[in-house]
Amino acid sequence: MRFFNAIVFLAVLFSSCKSFREQERELPDNKNKGSIHVSADESFKPIIDEQVMVYQSQHNKAKILVDYKPEAECLQDLLNDSVRMVIVTRSFTQEESEAIVDSLKKGPKSMTLAYDAISVIVNPLDEDSLFTLADLKAILHGSFSKNLIPVFDGVKATSTVRFAIDSILRGDTLTGKAMAANSSTGVIDYVASHRGVVGFIGVSWIGNPEDTASQRYLKKVKQASLESTWKREKGVYVKGSQLNISLKRYPLVRDLVYIVKENYKGLGTAFSDFMSGELGQLIFKRAYLVPAQKDFTIRPVRLRE
Repeated sequence: MRFFNAIVFLAVLFSSCKSFREQERELPDNKNKGSIHVSADESFKPIIDEQVMVYQSQHNKAKILVDYKPEAECLQDLLNDSVRMVIVTRSFTQEESEAIVDSLKKGPKSMTLAYDAISVIVNPLDEDSLFTLADLKAILHGSFSKNLIPVFDGVKATSTVRFAIDSILRGDTLTGKAMAANSSTGVIDYVASHRGVVGFIGVSWIGNPEDTASQRYLKKVKQASLESTWKREKGVYVKGSQLNISLKRYPLVRDLVYIVKENYKGLGTAFSDFMSGELGQLIFKRAYLVPAQKDFTIRPVRLRE
């Protein structure tokens, strides 16, 4: 009887495995094959390109096609079913979640992957490179003592603009003199060729001392320092480095978030799991962002003899 039960168990097990394999083959994509379109905030392009390159090197039959655009457009793509995954700076609202559930019959999943920051850049010939938050607010409002013009990767719909309005202006209006470049590299190029302007870009564009592109950009512009958020460091100015982001000394820190909507374990789920796993988190760390899901802090230990 025990032998018969074992045979039945093995038959059911093999049948289930076969059924699972057949089901996986029928799916349009999974972690090893297929393609997926992703909409990502343009300010995250350097680090997301790196994540995609490493993932595809491990799964050469999988294609992750990333379209970089303003954050508001990314979220709209998710709502109108153009994509199954977006990478932005915030999670979904209750209204957005309900809209996705209505269309997909399943709620979206989101997670903060890393902590990023907004870097402030100026022309290398400009003397003003130390700012308080009050200074930045006045610059954005158009009431600063000097006529410094803010430059963004767009004057609406981008995560950088939204962060400036929500976290710096806090209810005040953005000056009508604010200028819009067509991308983060456009902001860098404009600041590099014009004095009296202040650029706002994602720190991943210029914050990686090991990346040749970042260092090339830093030769064209100067990264401004902002007053530390630590109360005991009043009058101390710091740059948007990985250490200062981690220690919460730098004031313009924001989240890097994925939102994925899939009613099966497809390539979107696999890629999000990769970025939140150890290797993906190491990639964020090596890019000088602060990983949110893994703690790679080196701690001293005492060895027993």
